[in-house]
Amino acid sequence: MTGLSRLGTLFALACTAGFSLAGCGPLLLGTAGSAAVVASQERGFGGFVSDTEIRARINSLWLQHSVDMTNRIGLTIDQGHVLLTGRAADPQMRLDAVRLAWQAQGVKEVINEIQIDNGSSIVDTARDTWISTQIRSRITFDADIHSQNYSIDTVDGVVYLMGVASSQEELDRAIQHARSVPNVQRVVSYVRLLSNLQG
Repeated sequence: MTGLSRLGTLFALACTAGFSLAGCGPLLLGTAGSAAVVASQERGFGGFVSDTEIRARINSLWLQHSVDMTNRIGLTIDQGHVLLTGRAADPQMRLDAVRLAWQAQGVKEVINEIQIDNGSSIVDTARDTWISTQIRSRITFDADIHSQNYSIDTVDGVVYLMGVASSQEELDRAIQHARSVPNVQRVVSYVRLLSNLQG
């Protein structure tokens, strides 16, 4: 099986295992289009495949444990570093989500930012989605930011950034864009600098 064929298979597996439709959208443009997206990311082709495999493994573990967990907990992965966000139904679900994430082969770190559900409404969820969309739009249209290298999650107005920045200046610009969006309570950055990865 060629590398691109394997990538297509992994995408399908990840989407089947619970990858959000928003996350799958760009990946379903065709093999050539997907390869172009992957090639432009700082982590490169191999890193993307590895992260996709990890996502599929974690989603599979979560699905076996609880369908509700996959609906409530957000999952962002960058080079084996796993960021968990969202609202758990109770403290036990929060613990189980972290425990199961660590069981997936290839995981280097699990960052637990899961909140316990405080009765947030559909309106709250819609507001968080709107915030993430606004930030994504702002960094995408900023020519000084490689926006494809950033993942954005928003929970209760708290924005979590993850990925790789080509420089501190670029990261500062991305954080400033996030802070400038209305209703953002605070910005938490788990973005790493490319220079530190190469060191």
